[in-house]
Order: sequence, then C-alpha cells, then structure tokens
Amino acid sequence: MFYHLLYPLHDLFSFLNVFRYITFRTIYAILTALLISFIIGPWFIKKLKEFQIGQVVREDVPLSHKIKNGTPTMGGGLILAALFIPTLLWSDLTNLYIWVVLLTTLGFGILGFLDDYKKLRDKNGIGIKARYKFPIQLAIALATCLFLFYAIDHDSRLIFPFFKRLTPDLGHWYLLFGVIVIVGSANAVNLTDGLDGLAIGPVLIASATFMLFCYLAGHFRFASYLQIPFVKGSGELTILCGALVGAGLGFLWFNTYPAQIFMGDVGSLALGASLGTIALITKQEFLLVIVGGIFVIEALSVIIQVCSYRMSKKRVFRMAPIHHHFELKGWPEPKIIVRFWIIGIILGLIAISTLKLR
Repeated sequence: MFYHLLYPLHDLFSFLNVFRYITFRTIYAILTALLISFIIGPWFIKKLKEFQIGQVVREDVPLSHKIKNGTPTMGGGLILAALFIPTLLWSDLTNLYIWVVLLTTLGFGILGFLDDYKKLRDKNGIGIKARYKFPIQLAIALATCLFLFYAIDHDSRLIFPFFKRLTPDLGHWYLLFGVIVIVGSANAVNLTDGLDGLAIGPVLIASATFMLFCYLAGHFRFASYLQIPFVKGSGELTILCGALVGAGLGFLWFNTYPAQIFMGDVGSLALGASLGTIALITKQEFLLVIVGGIFVIEALSVIIQVCSYRMSKKRVFRMAPIHHHFELKGWPEPKIIVRFWIIGIILGLIAISTLKLR
C-alpha cells in the first residue's frame, strides 16, 4: 500500500525514491511486524484467557506437559496478523507471487483454526481427524500449484543444491511434487510445535534464509552470477519473508520458555505452508530440506516410530516426535529447544553456502 501511495510521488519528493528498493521496504516490514506483535500481543493473550481458549494437553505426552494445560493457544492468529499487515503495507500488491503465498498461508491457517477449535470444543486435544484434514490440505496445495503452473507458467525443472547441471524437467509431474512440498512442510512444522519456542526458532531461521534467496532469485545479475534460477518478480517475496521474520521474533517474545501463548495449528500449518510455497516459487525446494532440517528430522522420527511399531511392535524412540524422546531421557526443555535452534542455525549456514558450491 505504501509502495503504491508514496512511490509515484518520488518525482515531486525525491526522498520517496527509497520506496523502490526492496531492501528498504523489507527492513520496515520486519520492524512493522515486530511493532504489531508487541502492541497486539498482550491484548491478544488477555482476550484468549478471557474466552478460556487454552491448550488441551493430550494424554500421550510427557507428564511434565500437564502444567501447560490451559495456556492460551491459537497464537498463530497473532503471527498471521503480524505477517499479513506489513506485507500488504510494504509490498507491491500487483505482484502475483505475494498473493499466492498469502492465500496459501491463509488457507492452511483457516484449516488450522478449525482444528484448534475442535480440540477446544471436544477437550481432548485430538482435533480434526487426519482422513478429513489431509484431503483439505491436498486440495489447497493443488490449487496453489495449478495456479503457479498454468497462470504464471512456473518452471517445472528441479534444481539441486551443489549440482548446477542436474536440472531434470518433471513436466506435469511437478504438480504432484509441489503438493508434496507444501503439505509436507506444513505438517513437519506442525509436528515440531511441541515445546515452548521450538518450532518458531527454525521457522525464523528458514524465513531469514529464504529472505536472502528471494532477493537473489529476483535479481537477474545476482542470479546469473551465483548460477541460481532467475524468477522474475520473486524478489518482492523478500518483503514477505522479512515480515515473517519480524512476526516470528515478535511471537517468540511471548512464546519463549515458559510460554505465555502457544501458536496452535493455526500457526504451525500456516507457517509451514508458506515456507513450502516460497521454496517452490524460488526453485529452492531441496534447499528447504536443508534449512528446515529440524522439521525433516521431527517428521522422520514419527514415520520411523510408526513403521517400526507396526512391523515389529517395537519403538525406536522413547516417544515421537523426537523432542519428546529427549525429554524422556531427562533433558530439560530449555536445553532441547536451544540445542535444536543451534542445529537449525548450522543448517541455515549450510544452505547459504550452496550459493558458492555449485
């Protein structure tokens, strides 16, 4: 909005020329998201308490989680507000990629809200059953991929980090691949959201990493020099990633141990879907596996646990996702969280290093 209102006046007021620069608008998107979080956050938490929107702790989690019962949840609503408002204020709203990511994020956020609502209503922490929730996720992701593939003529080639000449073209199979990326990312973040601040930390790291890659992918000279795909218009997503960083930092202020608020599925599903969609647009799908390694590990731990138990009636981990395994081994919750963050930072640095290792 600011871009459309103020930049056209740069001929009259030369200082308004700064609005043409993505870097300038990204910085202020981050600051705006932080400001929104800090202003709205205390009021939002207060309202959640007034309406008794508190976490219903499931029976199949470590006993230490029982003290978290009743902690305000659905904090993802705060994250989405701090993401959407700065993005709409500072980005070029004629850019289709902005709307693709926002609408996909909103779709998964609404599904997450309904899931959280059912958990609260039934007071059992189960929510919408997978056989109903999963098809809706597939439908939203497929709609996103169809729009990218047909309306924007998105490149169907795969780009592999470390291999500049390995670019197989999937053709129409790219639709299936894209759906897997978005749905997989959404559910992986959702599985990671089990400890105070555990999920939002890696989301911040991934968002900051993709903020860099969006900027480079949208700049022809930089993309050509670094030998990454040039995606015209994707640079504007730098602002959205910046807003996501600011929203994540603002939420972490209240979500850090001991948490005053949980993000709930409305936050985790939406954030995961947004990262998956950004990865698709920038042609860095496999980079998401690296920078989002924490999410991958958490998801794999659940898959391994389920498969092992069904085939041999034995458990590989004491409990899955894997952060519960470490809890049952006696690790204090803050230690697990910070160590997972450290691993996330290392993975983020490895992801950035792929810019020069091609």
